Formats: sequence, C-alpha cells, structure tokens
Amino acid sequence: MENTVLLAEDDRAIRTSLMRALELEGYRVLAVPDGIEALATIHRERPDVVVLDVMMPGIDGLAACRVLRAEGDRTPVLMLTARVETADRIAGLDAGADDYVAKPFEVEEVFARLRALLRRAAPDAGSVDHGLVEAADVRLDPSARRAWRGGRELDLTRTEFDLLELLARNAGIVLDHTTIYQRIWGYDFGPGSKNLTVYIGYLRRKVDSPSLPQLVHTVRGVGYTFREP
Repeated sequence: MENTVLLAEDDRAIRTSLMRALELEGYRVLAVPDGIEALATIHRERPDVVVLDVMMPGIDGLAACRVLRAEGDRTPVLMLTARVETADRIAGLDAGADDYVAKPFEVEEVFARLRALLRRAAPDAGSVDHGLVEAADVRLDPSARRAWRGGRELDLTRTEFDLLELLARNAGIVLDHTTIYQRIWGYDFGPGSKNLTVYIGYLRRKVDSPSLPQLVHTVRGVGYTFREP
C-alpha cells in the first residue's frame, strides 16, 4: 500500500528534490512550504508520516509538532534540522518529534528513518507478544503504547517508547549499539552517529530521576543495559 508523506520545507530546492526522491521511492508526497500549510494539510489529508523542517517562516517545525501532539495526533514526525548541537536535537524531541535528520543529509538515510517510523506505527509492528512488559518498577503496555515507573506515567515519544521496551524486554542483557540501531531504526548509522546517545540521554531524563535508582546504564565501549543497581 502506498504511504503518504507530508513534507514541510521552506527551501524550494530541497523541497523539490526530496519530493521527487520520495516519489521515486514509491511514496505519495504532499509538499508544503511552511508550518501553517503543514497543519492544514495534515488535518485534511491524514498522512502516514510527517517530515518537518525545523526552521520555517510563520509556524516553524517545532511549533507545528507541538500543535499536533497537543491535539493528540500521534502521526510519526521526522524533523529535518540544520542545527547539530545536542540541545537543538533535544528541543525537537521535547516538541514530540520521533526522530531527526541533520542537514545536509543523504536521501537513503531519510528513507531508512521513514521506513523505521512506518514499521513502528503499523498495527502489527514490533513484538508478537503484546502483553505487559515489566522490569524493575517499570511497566509497559505495548498495545496501548503506555509506560509507567512506579505509579507515574511516562510521557514518551514513539522512539523513546520503542527504546525503553527493547531495553526492558532484555533487562540485565547488554545490547550493543549495532543491535539497538537495527532493532529501533532498522539501520546502523555507524560509529560517528550521535543519534542513540541523544535518545538514551533523553530517555534517562524521563525514566530516571535523582530520587530513584538509575535503570538505564551505559556499558562503556559496548552499549546499554536496563537493570537495577
């Protein structure tokens, strides 16, 4: 089935070239130049996935994403950003984005991230076992995509939920970077990528707190594990 992508990018050259590349890849593309048109088109067309440039006139990508999430719209969102600092990436995650690609980018990387977002958004995506996942004092309901630590519900993006579920299902096991990239994104972005580091750090901000034992641990030079101290 043909998936529909909403592409919001104010740079005409980038918008046109990426739209053509996506169409050649088999996507139906709705391309708009700003956040105002993006929101109007999303409300009207209900795309399967949204690609938002961060810097746009009027309503920028971050604001557009915040509006969608405030409305309860959980459509996967991929951010395009020329900002590569960690704080700027975290701002996108704070807004509710599921993933991001830094400019300049290779279209194959955009394709890989879109495929991963669409897989996770599919009704039957992920593990066949949709029962509750429990590890330490964390509980996840994969079918409802909700997670709790103790009695507190965690406000997680789609990617954060998938990452926490993967770690919790493999509690006590050290998962290397390549395994996590393949399971979450379906693609290993290589040793130079900061993507996983940013997501782990952001997940820790939501799962771990100064008053609670740390559950997400770094195994230096190898990867990450979920365990009680």
